[in-house]
Amino acid sequence: MDRHTRALEEENVMTAETKSQVTTVYQVTGMTCGHCEGAVAGEISGIEGVVSAQATAATGQVTVVSLAPLDEAAVRAAVDEAGYELTSQV
Repeated sequence: MDRHTRALEEENVMTAETKSQVTTVYQVTGMTCGHCEGAVAGEISGIEGVVSAQATAATGQVTVVSLAPLDEAAVRAAVDEAGYELTSQV
């Protein structure tokens, strides 16, 4: 297999993985700074199946990419553990 063919196959695999991922946005209260963002994102990242979690204090939103839909109770527990409150799914 040549380099070009291998690159195309790898791209197809990555595209298939991306298509199967789920992006969910949550509203969290209490975040005011970068430390808050890191604490919330870090706790949510520990949930099985989470690919990435990015919190933004300015909007209070946390964008989570996962391999499958997450149990909201698990996300709520992670946010609580970080010291903040999950108020809704956006």
